[in-house]
Amino acid sequence: MNKEGLTKIVGVLLGAVVLGSAAGIAWQSKVKALDQPAAVTETAGSTAGEEPGVESDAYTLAKGDYSNLTYDNISLDKPVYDRYTLKQRQEKGLPTMLPALPRYTAEKVAYLTFDDGPDAKNTPAILDVLKAYGIHGTFYVLGSMAEENPDVLKRIFAEGHAIGNHSYDHDYRRLYANKENFIAEMEQTDDVIMNILGVRPFIIRAPGGTVGMFSGDYYDALNLLGYVEHDWNVLTEDATPKHPNAAQQIGYVDRRTQGHLKDNMALVLMHCNGGKEETVRALPGIIENLKAKGYRFGVVTPITPQPW
Repeated sequence: MNKEGLTKIVGVLLGAVVLGSAAGIAWQSKVKALDQPAAVTETAGSTAGEEPGVESDAYTLAKGDYSNLTYDNISLDKPVYDRYTLKQRQEKGLPTMLPALPRYTAEKVAYLTFDDGPDAKNTPAILDVLKAYGIHGTFYVLGSMAEENPDVLKRIFAEGHAIGNHSYDHDYRRLYANKENFIAEMEQTDDVIMNILGVRPFIIRAPGGTVGMFSGDYYDALNLLGYVEHDWNVLTEDATPKHPNAAQQIGYVDRRTQGHLKDNMALVLMHCNGGKEETVRALPGIIENLKAKGYRFGVVTPITPQPW
């Protein structure tokens, strides 16, 4: 074989090696790419500086700096929630204490409040009554009950009612041993509500009420953390040993709302847990009685007056 022929053969062989190497590299790259997880794309709401939470006309969602929590921005019948847990606020260096807000006293308002739910029977029945009347109520829920009945909690939220924190499981001995225990239970229940709904309530109600339970340091600690506690000034006594029937409950509300109440407000305590069938039966009569006295209906918010 002459020199020219040998050169051609060597060239062909070298070309094959180069092509083979290139193909091998390309294949290895393809396999490696298939082994890698897909790139995570930015989702809506993740833009830098944009705050979490779903805005809605059905409720007021507080901004991180609380700048939208003003008297004029808070509606009488629209709940107010936070987009952050207390821990998230503290980690981000955001304020926890709410701004000073005047209380709403311009007209006669009845706040229908229901404690100790949500349960699977009486809470939905109460929601049906409120829906029939086109009225929003306030439900102070237990964390343990919310975990048992998340779909009922979602219905309360979806239908525009206010949700408040009523501790995790109503254990007086643990709750009132000290303010640290009380606050820990509030935060525990906040987390339950946040995990189900994606929002956190500001409003709370102390089990059994604050009278005889709270000392000044409880109020101070709650105020610093942005919790707003409300007791009541009208009750149906549906959680007392009297076990009043529907007619008696209507009578209690009627007598306690005669004449002038502080700040033109009737903050009515009822319950929506098991065994409160008479409360369900009484509710239409209670609503009719309050309407006849000129009350309109609202939900508890940070601008709701204190009942005492």
